[in-house]
Amino acid sequence: MQKPFDKIPGVLSTTAGYTGGIKENPTYQEVSSGTTGHAESVQVAFDPKLVSYKKLLDVFWANIDPVDAEGQFCDKGTQYRSEIFYQNDEQKILAESSLLAMKKRFGNKLATKISMASRFYPAEDYHQSYYKKNPVRYWYYRTACGRDKRLEEVWGKSAADGKGD
Repeated sequence: MQKPFDKIPGVLSTTAGYTGGIKENPTYQEVSSGTTGHAESVQVAFDPKLVSYKKLLDVFWANIDPVDAEGQFCDKGTQYRSEIFYQNDEQKILAESSLLAMKKRFGNKLATKISMASRFYPAEDYHQSYYKKNPVRYWYYRTACGRDKRLEEVWGKSAADGKGD
């Protein structure tokens, strides 16, 4: 999820990590086991004068499968759940509004949740900007996992930012 956000003017940085769980300072191994309660997540720092939170929400939706209650694409488990973590009341209102719009589209199938952000733990260095550090593996993962195919099924042909590149 870092790649589509990194492409947006006004996004200052993205950090891969973990949030929403109970374990302090979790490792990738711990989070991927599904026992910490954390979700793999991306922290997005942005300049609200250059990009709106609504735009960030639009990019989020276009890059997930909002009806997969088991995870995302070939990553299954609660650690891969689709969830928006908000930082303040304004973000909460905007996130809830976007969720309502998605409920109109997907009905009771919608699996994405909204929660107040808890402590965020940055992932290990090798997870940061993985798509840049390992472009062949990243592309293979997207293809073999069926990510782009599923995004096209859910959102249409031109849906996901960074699709296939």
